[in-house]
Amino acid sequence: AMAAPRRPSGGGLRRAPQDGRLEEINKEFLCDPKFSDEEDLEEKLAVFKEKYMEFDLNNQGEIDLMSVKRMMEKMGAPKTHLELKKMISEVTGGVSETISYQDFVNVMLGKRSAVLKLVMMFEGKANENNPKPSGPPPERDIASLP
Repeated sequence: AMAAPRRPSGGGLRRAPQDGRLEEINKEFLCDPKFSDEEDLEEKLAVFKEKYMEFDLNNQGEIDLMSVKRMMEKMGAPKTHLELKKMISEVTGGVSETISYQDFVNVMLGKRSAVLKLVMMFEGKANENNPKPSGPPPERDIASLP
C-alpha cells in the first residue's frame, strides 16, 4: 500500500511543521539549476522563509487576501480589495487566490518586479534605516523624484 502523505498531527498547521515544509521547499530551490547562479541563495531563502511565516497566514499555511491586506496596512500602504487581488494574481499568475511559498520565492528571486517584491524590499529598507533621524524628514525628497 502507498504511504499516506504525512499530515501534521494536532490542531492545524502550526509553526514547527510549517517550518519543516518550507525548509523542504528551500532545498528544492537550492537544487534548482535555474537559480544556480543566484548569489547567497541559501541566506536569501532563509530570509524568505522567515518573512513568509511572519505574514498572518491562513490555516492552510498560505498567504491569503486578508494576510496581504494586513501586511500592507502594517506597512502604512493600505490597498483596496481590487488592488490586493491584482497583487495576488500577479504573484500566482492568476491561478490561485492564495500565495504559496513556491510562488513567493519565485517572485522574490524572479527577474520581473512584482508589487509584492517591491513591498518586501521596501520593508527591508525601512528596517535597515533604524535608528531614524530625529526631526521631520526633508519634504523635498518626494518632489525631487523624477
